Amino acid sequence: QVRLVESEGGSVQAGGALRLSCQVSGDRIVGYCMAWFRRAPGKEREGVAAIHTGGGITYYTDSVKGRFTIDRDNAKNTVSLQMNNLKPEDTAMYYCAAKSGLYCVLRPSEFNYWGQGTQVTVSS
Repeated sequence: QVRLVESEGGSVQAGGALRLSCQVSGDRIVGYCMAWFRRAPGKEREGVAAIHTGGGITYYTDSVKGRFTIDRDNAKNTVSLQMNNLKPEDTAMYYCAAKSGLYCVLRPSEFNYWGQGTQVTVSS
């Protein structure tokens, strides 16, 4: 069974940075599109960033472009999200997700496996 475990999030002031990581067990991630989603209170789950199996192609939602970077280490079975210049509107529960196959898209319904989520809070 594939299991995803996110690192602890945190609380930072606006303009600060955090790095989230996700450790995957139960299968090698080399065959998976990996992504990060988030859900803010009262809002729907939103795709933040995704990365193709080989790591060469990435996708970002417009609101995080230039601030967030997703990367993966297939040898270590991990995926990370570096978040810089954080804003209060980035406050949310962040989820790591995995989708089998080469097709990679930021749609929650496409993803097979999910982590439990980790809270990120950005204060102004």
